[in-house]
Amino acid sequence: MNTNIRIILTALLSWVSLSAAALEVGDQAPAFSLQATDGKTYSLEQFHDKQAIVIAWYPKAFTSGCTIECKSLAQNGHLLKRLDVTYFMASVDALEDNQKFAEENEADFPLLSDPTKAVAKAYDVLAFYGMPNRHTFYIGKDGKILFIDRKINAATSAEDMAAKLVELGIPARQAS
Repeated sequence: MNTNIRIILTALLSWVSLSAAALEVGDQAPAFSLQATDGKTYSLEQFHDKQAIVIAWYPKAFTSGCTIECKSLAQNGHLLKRLDVTYFMASVDALEDNQKFAEENEADFPLLSDPTKAVAKAYDVLAFYGMPNRHTFYIGKDGKILFIDRKINAATSAEDMAAKLVELGIPARQAS
């Protein structure tokens, strides 16, 4: 067999075996502890039995699609704030880059930074080129994955998230 064909087949078989281990609905979400643009560190554990969370992975700060998605969440975040959920965007960008990106796009929600890529790997979102795919994870209070959206429309991200959360039965936020 030609060496090039053997390399391609080996790569494809590796990809298929990695994909078989991908996270699915009902799986326990991988633990994380990541710094955010609001100066806090967030972990999956802190929401356990308290609140559902959404993590919207995005490839790279300041790129076109990511800017559109961030603006959607910034401009229409009121739709999400009505629900009993905390939501984040997350990337493998350095915290400083995400802080500038959040500021430029007037993000009033935290962006998580995973520069080591460890959490992105655990969530199986890293593409072969080292940046995350645009995937959104909906995680219940029990820490289990409720839904994984792999077909994101960046322009309607906030509206789509709110609709999915309602569909998943996430209740309205209680008045304080």
